[in-house]
Amino acid sequence: MAPPVPKARGACYPRAMAEAKLIGICGGSGSGKTTIVRKISELVADFVFIPQDNYYKSAEYVSNSNITAFNFDHPEAFDNELLWSQLSALKRMEPVEIPTYDFVHHRRAEETIKVTPRKLVIFEGIMVFTNEKVRDLIDLKIFVDTPDDIRFIRRLSRDIKERGRTVDSVIDQYLNVVRPGHFQFIEPTKRFADIIIPEGGANENALEVLVTFIKTILNSEG
Repeated sequence: MAPPVPKARGACYPRAMAEAKLIGICGGSGSGKTTIVRKISELVADFVFIPQDNYYKSAEYVSNSNITAFNFDHPEAFDNELLWSQLSALKRMEPVEIPTYDFVHHRRAEETIKVTPRKLVIFEGIMVFTNEKVRDLIDLKIFVDTPDDIRFIRRLSRDIKERGRTVDSVIDQYLNVVRPGHFQFIEPTKRFADIIIPEGGANENALEVLVTFIKTILNSEG
């Protein structure tokens, strides 16, 4: 076999595709994570948003009367393998079809959402730092730290208005699985955070710093 021909001096090699940057926003239910993403979107439009909620496993047998039959506040409630696979693809700048979830009937819906890759991916959810494989993909980890009473009131309002829940079922779920799950699985992951934002979307100073950082990523070469 003939030896490889050396490339001429000054010739250009194809430039490797730059990886997307992945920001993870974690915090308890009702902490204000979604508000942060919404406020970011008002100032920065060029990013992909991936909600961890879309990756819940189906639990069709759950209803208002047996809401704690499936623990939505446990790390294994999510399809972490699919999540890792699709986040990895987005970091490689490859398109994916992310799942959607029906929170009224507690099951994965048939519809999917085609996501076109961007230089920035924002991944938001209650347990985005609990799975080590997923956590290792994240370039910047943000934890939203909001008092328990505020989080509960926000959750109560959301679940009744948007998810067809009763007051009793929300309280039952909160006391039996949400609150214990927060202190067992979510609160300990605060130690992985690069940035901790008190009060979520209400913290204008933290948001200003975060948006400046995001703009730096988007304006960088690659």
